[in-house]
Amino acid sequence: MTDTDVVLEVRDLAKSYPVRRGVVFKREVGTVRAVDGVSLTLRRGKTLGLVGESGSGKSTLAKLLVGVEKPTRGQILVDGVDVSELGRADRRRLRSTLQMVFQDPYTSLNPRMSVGEIVGEAYAIHPDVTPPGGRDKAVRELLDRVGLNPDHVNRYPHQFSGGQRQRIGIARALAVRPRILICDEPVSALDVSIQGQVVNLLEELQDDLGLSYLFIAHDLSVVRHIADEVAVMYLGRIVEAGGDAEVYDRTSHPYTRALMSAVPVPDPTRREDRAIVLEGDMPSPSDPPSGCHFHTRCWLAPTVADPSSGETRPDGARIPSVCRHDSPKLAPQESPDHLAACHFALDAPRR
Repeated sequence: MTDTDVVLEVRDLAKSYPVRRGVVFKREVGTVRAVDGVSLTLRRGKTLGLVGESGSGKSTLAKLLVGVEKPTRGQILVDGVDVSELGRADRRRLRSTLQMVFQDPYTSLNPRMSVGEIVGEAYAIHPDVTPPGGRDKAVRELLDRVGLNPDHVNRYPHQFSGGQRQRIGIARALAVRPRILICDEPVSALDVSIQGQVVNLLEELQDDLGLSYLFIAHDLSVVRHIADEVAVMYLGRIVEAGGDAEVYDRTSHPYTRALMSAVPVPDPTRREDRAIVLEGDMPSPSDPPSGCHFHTRCWLAPTVADPSSGETRPDGARIPSVCRHDSPKLAPQESPDHLAACHFALDAPRR
């Protein structure tokens, strides 16, 4: 693909929050690195799936992209233009290019506003995108497009199910005719059967409107269904990235492999011999481990450790010194577009 196919690019993006303590005079005692040097590329008409455990920084990254939070460092480029260099008027226009679908369909809709007011509010903020037929007609057409009854325009959110509310959220995002949707775990609060319906709707809209999605989730099976490319995030960093087939079928990073082992696979010939259970919880982003952030939970490192060096974990496993002291960089694996940040990635057993 050419550079013109890239609609959204993130370069070395980081977001840190100061940790302050004290009752009267608060002092800074640390820093939470929620996003720590993330680089991503989203291509026109494609879906980039971003996966990882809770606390890995996915939602913070989404807030940075839509302008809710300001980055500590790094660049966000939309159609090759650095967002930080835009003036107020250009930033306002940018909001109609990039919209967000939120995780919780119950709290993301104002309970005091009707569905018509919720979806039509976008036209009050961006009157330049109001269709010639007027706001009311546009709202009804949007509701019909996402599979809702247009005659329910005067109903309130509590009169809809969770899946219907998420469709309302999608209609609201589509009102300003965006080209990019940031979907922050849009199906995690829904029943499994409803999840499939919402994902199918997103795919239909992408085909019809040429939308590009950053699809954030912790369920790898959902991401595999919709994503063209996948990035795996751990403790604020991307640890593996590539095409969906490369990441899923030729997994290189031990963290990705652990996540994959937890996904139910109906084909017995493709199942893992055993589930990989990660020891302990994810470390705090205010005090991340030295070197490779994953080394305190890594199941692969002890298998390649030199018995004469490294330290011993509480479970008795030894950790190579390189994992404790050197932070691995994203490096090509079996193909130039498949990247993994692990000192021993190529030693990981393959499917």
